[in-house]
Amino acid sequence: MTKRLLTPVAVLALVLVACTADDPGGPGESPAAPGTSGELPPELTGSGIAEFEAPEVDVTGDTISAIQDAGTLKCGVKFDVFAFGYENPESGDVEGMDADLCRVIAESLGVEPEFIEAISDNRIPYLEDDTVDIVISTFTINDERREQIDFSDTYYVAGQSILTMSDNEEIQGIDSLAGTTVCSVTGSTSEQNVREMAPDAEVSLFGTYTEAAQALVDGRCGAVSTDDIILFGLAERFEGTELRGEPFTQEDYGIGVKKGKEDLVEYINAVFDGIWENGSYESIFTQHVGNYVDEMATPPFAEN
Repeated sequence: MTKRLLTPVAVLALVLVACTADDPGGPGESPAAPGTSGELPPELTGSGIAEFEAPEVDVTGDTISAIQDAGTLKCGVKFDVFAFGYENPESGDVEGMDADLCRVIAESLGVEPEFIEAISDNRIPYLEDDTVDIVISTFTINDERREQIDFSDTYYVAGQSILTMSDNEEIQGIDSLAGTTVCSVTGSTSEQNVREMAPDAEVSLFGTYTEAAQALVDGRCGAVSTDDIILFGLAERFEGTELRGEPFTQEDYGIGVKKGKEDLVEYINAVFDGIWENGSYESIFTQHVGNYVDEMATPPFAEN
């Protein structure tokens, strides 16, 4: 087995670029920088690349052979979500739990990881047209998506919540959104959940959560709703915002794979088993998510 250790890199100041609701951004566009002060924190919780040990996996197949022949594993990852997929403006590295899971799968395969920005709305198209080999991008598993693509086992469980301005006393959770403009992201389960659970709210959609949060601090909406772990990162980036209420859904994250590539799904699930046994899952979790949650829960794949 090989071992990899990289020192976390502090994220330095980044110039603010405001985004508008009329221009949510398209595939491949980098998200605008966040923050009401025009700067990021001098040290970013969960930045850097975790220590991990890639397991040896005895799974073969045509998809796996093709990836190994190409020498790269093309991973669709978000570039603007702290703790899961974030492009560090100082180092240029894509950091976070999703990014490191891509790295450990690639290293297990004996190839290099290639990161391609995958926003919520293009994740399935990128799989279907082979732009990427896998999508690991805070990707909730549900029945509708299973009709189009396949998923790995669940590696993380989140819950949808609400982000609002700290001085807004009216919004305390999902039940207090009537008459409020709620920002979310096109193609996400978060959008669907808000429409179903807060039917009297007005939903405004963006290409990325960075843009949605910028709209919140600009006063173009009263709340942002998505998974709590994404909102924790947004609250760290956007001064004067905070989470409200308890999570009101369960979001099981899995790695998306194009249908017909069953060998790759089997391989990924075997890597999951390996990193749970050798402690690398805990290392990756602690590096990126540990400061946002009270304790690490056993991931569902380890309970199978």
